[in-house]
Amino acid sequence: MLTRRLLPSPKHSSTLLRTFSVAAPYQKTPSLADITPNGAAAFDARQKEFRDSVKTAQQAKEQQDSQLVNTSTSASTFATTPVSAPAPASSSTNPITAQEMNDESIASDIASKLALGSLSTHFAEQARESTSQHETSKRKGALSSLIYGTKEGQQMDQDIEKSFSQVLARGKYVHSIVFHQVKPDKVDEYIDLVGDWYPRMASIEENHVHLVGSWRTEVGDCDTFVHIWEYQRYHGYHASLHSIASHPEFHTFDTHLKKLIIHKETSLMQEFSFWPTTPPRRLGGLFELRSYTLHPGNLLEWETHWRKGLKARREVMEGVGAWFVQVGDLNTVHHLWQFADLEERKARRELSWGVEGWGETVHKTVPLIQKMRSRVLIPMAWSPVA
Repeated sequence: MLTRRLLPSPKHSSTLLRTFSVAAPYQKTPSLADITPNGAAAFDARQKEFRDSVKTAQQAKEQQDSQLVNTSTSASTFATTPVSAPAPASSSTNPITAQEMNDESIASDIASKLALGSLSTHFAEQARESTSQHETSKRKGALSSLIYGTKEGQQMDQDIEKSFSQVLARGKYVHSIVFHQVKPDKVDEYIDLVGDWYPRMASIEENHVHLVGSWRTEVGDCDTFVHIWEYQRYHGYHASLHSIASHPEFHTFDTHLKKLIIHKETSLMQEFSFWPTTPPRRLGGLFELRSYTLHPGNLLEWETHWRKGLKARREVMEGVGAWFVQVGDLNTVHHLWQFADLEERKARRELSWGVEGWGETVHKTVPLIQKMRSRVLIPMAWSPVA
């Protein structure tokens, strides 16, 4: 198990074609043996550099959006200012409408160019505020008055309604999580096959798909590989599947893959609005995928409590993303974390208890869980998030 077959390096390195499309050369099956026990300092430095770069990019986007709004407001004011000259008798084009359409086009173009993968919310925040104002309604009846009559009950109601509107606001992206249980003696062959095919498919623009990451399970269901993909809503998911299945090499790939795996499981997910999926980064270390099966009907309450809990956790831990399953293994939530090594994982989790708000999050969410599991993952060399 500890002996890894070296693979020849490709002669040409692929370039970064899309946000999540990385076709890095790989040389061997990754394992925990690759993680050194003294890499925490380097991990922390890369983590700080990554967070600073994201913050800088977000500030630049906010500044551009602010300038755009000011420009649009000035242009609209100028266009609607009364003038002494009489209006033409007839006109096929309304100059104000044309200006507004031009402003909207510019806004869309700037938002698109400044997008940070799933971190880009464009104008979703304005939509969320508008939606939340219209979704609050008064409840009637004796039972409703009993439940929502207290201040605490009303606050919980408001949080859940707000949570619901914000979850829907993240509907721009659909993610799939794919589990491949590979035959133990076919692991290296599987890495050869998938390590070539997945990055290639993600790099083809017509496929409309981003590969968030690929990992191998080392603690948990061993020899199981986990892949997370990102699509533009469900129509993007359909379009991507159709495009990839139409590739002339797909049948050969699919036939070969079926000979290497024991079991395959796929679920379609949506990311929580308070925890956008990270853009590509390479901090090193290992990952932990924590999967929770909730009691039916508790998803919104889970989201409400974790919205607060994540603020505490992020002070000491590096999150990758959080998703809830919409099609597939229902009532399931996946949280993905990244650590320098297992010792750092232990230390960071212990530090969480000293952060205000984390203890309350655990107290409120544990009763919502039916079962949970944890996997330690090692990123594949082609994984954009590694």
